[in-house]
This record gives sequence, structure tokens and C-alpha cells, in this order.
Amino acid sequence: MTYRQRLSLFILIDSAIVLTAIFISHLLVRGTINTSPWFYVVSAMTILVSHHIFSFKFKLYKKAWEYASVGELIIILKTASASILTASIFQGVLLNEIFIRRLSVTGLLLVLFIGGSRFCWRIYRDLYLTRLAYNKRTLIIGAGSAGIMVARQLLKNNETDLQPVGFIDDDVKKHHLDILGISVLGGVNKIESVVRELQIENIVIAIPSLSKKELNIIFQECIKTDAKTQIIPMLEDLMTGKVSVNQFRDVQVEDLLGRDPVVLNDDRISGDITNKVVLVTGAGGSIGSEICRQIARFNPKKLILLGHGENSIYSIEMELKESFQDSKIEFIPVIAEIQDAKKMMSVMETFQPDVVYHAAAHKHVPLMERNPEEAVKNNMIGTLNVANAASWHGVKAFVMISSDKAVNPTSVMGATKRLSEMIVQHMDESSNTKFVAVRFGNVLGSRGSVIPLFKRQIEKGGPVTVTHPDMIRYFMTIPEASRLVIQAGVLAQGGEIFVLDMGEPVKIVDLAINLIKLSGYSVEEIGIEYTGTRPGEKLYEELLKDEEVGEHQVHPKIYVGKTSELYISEIEEIIGNFSSMDKEELRDRLLALANNRVANSPLMSISV
Repeated sequence: MTYRQRLSLFILIDSAIVLTAIFISHLLVRGTINTSPWFYVVSAMTILVSHHIFSFKFKLYKKAWEYASVGELIIILKTASASILTASIFQGVLLNEIFIRRLSVTGLLLVLFIGGSRFCWRIYRDLYLTRLAYNKRTLIIGAGSAGIMVARQLLKNNETDLQPVGFIDDDVKKHHLDILGISVLGGVNKIESVVRELQIENIVIAIPSLSKKELNIIFQECIKTDAKTQIIPMLEDLMTGKVSVNQFRDVQVEDLLGRDPVVLNDDRISGDITNKVVLVTGAGGSIGSEICRQIARFNPKKLILLGHGENSIYSIEMELKESFQDSKIEFIPVIAEIQDAKKMMSVMETFQPDVVYHAAAHKHVPLMERNPEEAVKNNMIGTLNVANAASWHGVKAFVMISSDKAVNPTSVMGATKRLSEMIVQHMDESSNTKFVAVRFGNVLGSRGSVIPLFKRQIEKGGPVTVTHPDMIRYFMTIPEASRLVIQAGVLAQGGEIFVLDMGEPVKIVDLAINLIKLSGYSVEEIGIEYTGTRPGEKLYEELLKDEEVGEHQVHPKIYVGKTSELYISEIEEIIGNFSSMDKEELRDRLLALANNRVANSPLMSISV
């Protein structure tokens, strides 16, 4: 219905209401319909014309009555009062008498009839039309301000198919109360029974202040049911209108890590990065690209994006230029192999970086078991090349990204990472550059993460493959890992191995179950298949050896490991002779040295 059609309809309805109100008021006050025709003419014309004039003045005809509330009622009162006051003036002038009782009753009837006609539409809409659109019975977790906001929007929003039927809240003072006509049914421990009894199809977690551990507890109760579980965006986004109830997001595995995110010391980082030249190797990878995003927030003068894959470097360059187009940061892509020592020297000489973040490495455990020589070339020789070039050209800080697999390694990848840590720590002893390593666990969302594999398997209908039912790992998100790396560069004194406090380790099978549930399936539908541990895999990972554990934290979430014995001569001997070894011999030598089992063999000192 157009505005003109709507306006014509309201004028017609209101005219009938005004005339009816005048007639009924006379009947109620006088008990008869017999009266002077002149009274009817004066009263009807003045009240009718006044009503339409004041309706336009107070914008009564422009209101959307399906959302009517107290504000609209006040406008009706003002319109009726102004109309009756005008009629009383005209009665006094034209009839020499003011019929106060009849005018008062007429005014009350106007408010009743006009207000009733308007609010009836909202009642009809709320109780009938919107209910017709509902088809998903929804349980809201949290009866606080966010939960109430969600419920109110769901009740009003005609575009959503969610019908709120109950609240869950651990505050016992709210139990058995009704909020917006919706009952608070109990605490989190009641979720399973409430979903079953009320045939709930959708659960919305509406507590934005939840910690990761608290969210995990709630989600573990939710996955006992068949209901789909979603979570609201940030409360400020809802309040500012950036998102609506139609933009609930699914709970992600990252939400369930059970650990609060790392918080950066922005002031200290700004001092080391703002207006400085920063170089990131492996800038096109999942970790390297996120490091670049985080660094760009602190407005470096130049950000050098170094990598060997032209497509990935181009992608992160375009993304950063678009995201930070209003800044003065110069983003410089460099296609180069870290195994090329001359190229690394040339890059350092050309750009003279203040800080280097070394993220380039081979990280895939089974592939490196099959190709140990490539792990040596990329992880060890590549690190040595970049570190030598950084030291030679006076870089202030060099931060190497390592792995928890470097602790008591059982894989080639872990062994080469541990030996790379030794290279970096040894470089710190003889250089003005501060060399440090940052060690953390598995990264959710990275290319080598188990999560993308699980998602692909679930999309194909399963089964999800898990190597062993007792396999456990530490997990973190890509932004967390990147923040740790950046923070370590600021905290570095030289020679340290920084380790993130990663909370409790997670069983891989539990991760698989959660991901299946988050995808809307049951474990029975998808299935879990155990395939056995792969070459080089451990059932559990460690973050520090016993002899490496330091006595203090330099940051609420960061530990410092002590320097252990470095086998630089032995490392140089492997680098000098790895090409002449077969794969098994090279693998054995790497693992023995990384685990402090030094063979009594002639040593060779070489320059790379």
C-alpha cells in the first residue's frame, strides 16, 4: 500500500471514528439522541477538522503502527486533547455554551477508538502474522541485556524464522520469571532436558562477555542435543546496528579453545615497529600473512613481503594495500628463495630492515619424513641464510618462528626446527642483532591444520579420520600466533626461546566430534575412523624440555625458555654433507642431534 492510499484510508477511518464518538458521547451523557442539529454540526465539524489538522501537525498519519509503543499513544493523546480544546472554543463562540461533559467523553472515546484501531494492527501482527512465519523453536542462552535484546528483535523481526520459547540462565534469581512473555527455564545444566521437552530446533548463545572456558562448558551441553547452536556477534555491533538478529554466526572451533586470546602491549610494539622497516619471510603463508596484517596496524614505514610463491605474495600485497589504503605504509613484495644466500644478502642490503620475522619453513610432518633433504635446505640452511644476512646488515631484531614439535622431536620437521633454534641462539652469541625463537603449537586455520581436512571430510559425508584416540595437541588461532611473534620481537633481549601459555591440550578426537556437531551432524551420521599414527608423529606434544623451563614470565601469556646446549659444529657437518646421505641416514642424524645424542664422528666446519 502506497503512502497516499494509506493516508486516504486513515482519514476515512478517523472521520468515521470522530462522528461515532460524538454520537456515543451524547447518548451516554444525555441518554437520548434528540438534540439540536446545530450542536451536531458545530461539534462534528470542529472536532473532525481539528483532528485532521492536528494529526498532520503531530505526524500521526506517518507512524508505522506495527511498531507502535508509548510514543505513539502520547501523540494520540495530544491530537485528541488539541481537537477537544479547539471544539470547546468554537462551542463557546458559536453556541455561547461549552458542553464540557460531552466533550470530555468524546475526547476519551477518541483516544480509545483511535488508539484501539491502531494498536489492534500491532496486536494482530505480533500474535498472528509473525507467528505464521515462525518455524524454528529457539532457546536463548542468557537472560541478560544481550539475551533480552535478541529476544525482542526476534519477536519484532518479521524476516527471521526463529521463535524464542525460553531462556536459560545460571542466575537463580531469574528462574521461573517471564521476560517479554518468555520464561527463564533454568540453568545451563537444564539445556538438554529443556531442548527435549520443548522440541527446540535452534539454540542462540547470547552472552557476549563469556570467556572461552565458559563458552566451552555451554557448548558441551548444547552438543548433547540435536539443536543447531549459534552465537551472537559482539554486543556493541548489535547496539550500533552493524549487525542484526539475522546475522547470528555459527560457533567456531576457535571459540572452544578454552583460553582467552593474547593481549598485545601496544605501546611497546609501537615503539619498535612504527615508522620502521619490517621484513617478513614466508609472507604469503597463513602465519606470515597474518603477521603482516598485525604489523600493518602499527604503521611501519615499509613492510617487505618476502616469499617464493608469486600468487600468495600478490594476494597479501593487494589485501594490505586495500585494507590500509589510508596509511602511508609502503608495501614491497619480494619474490625470493631463502635457500639463496646471495639473494638474502641483496634483500637485506637493499631494504635495511630494522626487524625480521622469519616465518618461511617447511612444516608438514609426513612430507618432510619422505623428503628430509628438503627440510634441511629450507628449515636449516634457509634460516642460516636469512640470519647471516640480518646480522651482516645490522638488523636490530630477528624473530624465528618455531614449533612445539621441536621439543624432544620424533620427526624430521621437528628436528630441523630444533636445530634451526640452535642456529639462531648461536648467532645471538656473536652478533649485535637480537636473535630469538618463538615456539607454539598447532594453528587452527593454517594450511597444515587438521581443521580444513576434517571440514572436507564432513562435507563429503565422512568418515572423519583421526590417527589415534589418545592423540592430543595444543591449539591456537592464527591471530594469536602472530601476536605472540610480534610481542616476542619487542621483549627480546637475545637468545631466548619464547613459549605461549597455550592452556590445556585438546584431544584430536574431541576436536573432530565438536566440528561434526558444529556442522549440524551427529557422530553416527559422519563417523570417526582411526588410521594409526603417521611417520614422525607423537601422541602428545611438549612446549619446553625440563632443562629449558625458565623461572619467570615476561608477559602474562609468554614464558621464556633457557638456552640449552648448542651443537653448532655438528649442525655444520650435517649441512655440509646432507646431500651425500641417503634419506634414512639423514633422518637418523637429524633426530639424534636434535635429541642431544651426539655421535662421535669427525666434524667439519663450513661456511654457508
